[in-house]
Amino acid sequence: MQGAIEPGDVTRIILLTGQAEAPHLSAILRLHNANLDIAPVTTAADLHAACSGITDGTRLLSFCSPVIVPAALLQAMPGPSYNFHPGPPERPGRYPSVFALYEEAEHFGVTVHEMAARVDSGPIVAAEWFRIPQDADLAELEELTFLQLIAIFQRLSFHLATTRVPLRRQMMAWKGRKTTKAECEALCAVTLDMDPAEADKRRRACGIHILKRV
Repeated sequence: MQGAIEPGDVTRIILLTGQAEAPHLSAILRLHNANLDIAPVTTAADLHAACSGITDGTRLLSFCSPVIVPAALLQAMPGPSYNFHPGPPERPGRYPSVFALYEEAEHFGVTVHEMAARVDSGPIVAAEWFRIPQDADLAELEELTFLQLIAIFQRLSFHLATTRVPLRRQMMAWKGRKTTKAECEALCAVTLDMDPAEADKRRRACGIHILKRV
């Protein structure tokens, strides 16, 4: 039941995500706060424009976005901003699913954390793991990861959409090497002289990111 907006309420959410995800995520948030002003943004330029009108009731959420939020914008927010990372705490950085498959990991997961100036380093507020199905390829793993992220977004959505009280920090820490786009591109290169087993392993891990070189 919607009532009057209280001083501690969230009134506006800047939602940094893909165009396909924005309507669905916005609908989840508005189930708890029909009056919520949601500003979907996909690019760094859009983000800067949306942040020109920050108020005490503004919250920034990033969901699977490659856009890096500058420290100045994070500091301008009245409270913590949160990122939904498509990988577990032991896999910070870009394309964690690719590296998990290549390294033949048995488990994968998702992480929600406070955003900080250094990417994938802020305090963790939620994380979940699941077993990677045998012989799963990149498309299957990313679908499972997306569904897990949606589920955790739904679970946190009431809090995110209604109160400015920060989410409780968990006793978890980031671990492992932070992977990069350049490392992924190098891993996903397949050459004609490559060992067939290695080439197949890279194709399974890299999926649409595969690069063929002669």
